[in-house]
Amino acid sequence: MRVCILGSGLSSLTLAKSLVNQKIYVDVLYSKKIYPVNKTRTIGISKSNIEFFNEKIINIEKIIYKLNKIEIYSDNLEKQKLVSFGNNSDYLFSIVKNHKLQEILQKNLFKNKYFKKTNYKANINYSKDYDLVFITDYNHPITKKYFNKKIEKKYNSVAYTTIIKHNKISNNIAVQIFTKNGPLAFLPISEYETSVVYSINNYLKGEIEINKLINNYNVKYNLKKINKIHSFELKGLSLRSYFHKNILAFGDLLHRIHPLAGQGFNMTIRDIKILNNLIQNKIDLGLPLDSKLNTEFEKNQKHKNYIFFSAIDLIHEFFNLERKTKNNFLSKSIQYFNKNSSINKTFIKIADKGLLF
Repeated sequence: MRVCILGSGLSSLTLAKSLVNQKIYVDVLYSKKIYPVNKTRTIGISKSNIEFFNEKIINIEKIIYKLNKIEIYSDNLEKQKLVSFGNNSDYLFSIVKNHKLQEILQKNLFKNKYFKKTNYKANINYSKDYDLVFITDYNHPITKKYFNKKIEKKYNSVAYTTIIKHNKISNNIAVQIFTKNGPLAFLPISEYETSVVYSINNYLKGEIEINKLINNYNVKYNLKKINKIHSFELKGLSLRSYFHKNILAFGDLLHRIHPLAGQGFNMTIRDIKILNNLIQNKIDLGLPLDSKLNTEFEKNQKHKNYIFFSAIDLIHEFFNLERKTKNNFLSKSIQYFNKNSSINKTFIKIADKGLLF
């Protein structure tokens, strides 16, 4: 069996590694255009997804930083704590540098006999040359031809990312603050470094302004340095159709959500879990990998992904409305419900494993 992946980002490499582990030949085809590496980008991975990654994809224990708690605050309650998840006895999720994860995947894949990486070729007949084709590339002609129907949300926001360096500290608590400008997250990646993601509403700000805002909301770290600020426009999307014949959209091309909950890459890992199970069932039964697999995948995941996409968007809109109206009803309600231990555990379970129905 031979499959093709169009695109060479983190989702593509993770998918490729899971497939070669099932002894499937994988060709990753990519554009010649070289994009600069953003070393300030980090991703959060839930505990259950870390366990899956280590067991079924590749062990990444050496490059992750485990966090025990999440604390959420709001300007509307004068920076009072809204929610606190977790405890010191076990970790909730981990933070990893995006480029470090890509490096470890690439290094391992290049040694694997089932893997090949090459530039795009115009003469490839994807329907005949491959059993299945996975596509993560936004700019590929196939994307524009078959995967242009989607539910899209423009947040009129820009996400600014950086890594701050500080004095050594016991650094195992992630903090999110719903500020007057938008959600700001402090995500520890070591005792000396913390990743910062600040989603600013409505307009662009310069690096000096962002640094001032970070300093204003930093009450924990004795800063030594704020690295270069990077930025990207925020958009949410959910594809209406997941596949065309033997071609399946995947990764951020399939769904993209607001980063306030740190769930984007977790959704992709959960998709890979389901895909792995479907493929293994085909292999066990001696059945071919064909478009029927795409049908089964869409049937299994589309409604879950859409509900998750809508839920994250709803959280964003609630806090955005609260920010605009300067009403703290939502914040006080969340503060109240967080005192219920069963509700708290349900939120943790959903954040860890997604929707299980």
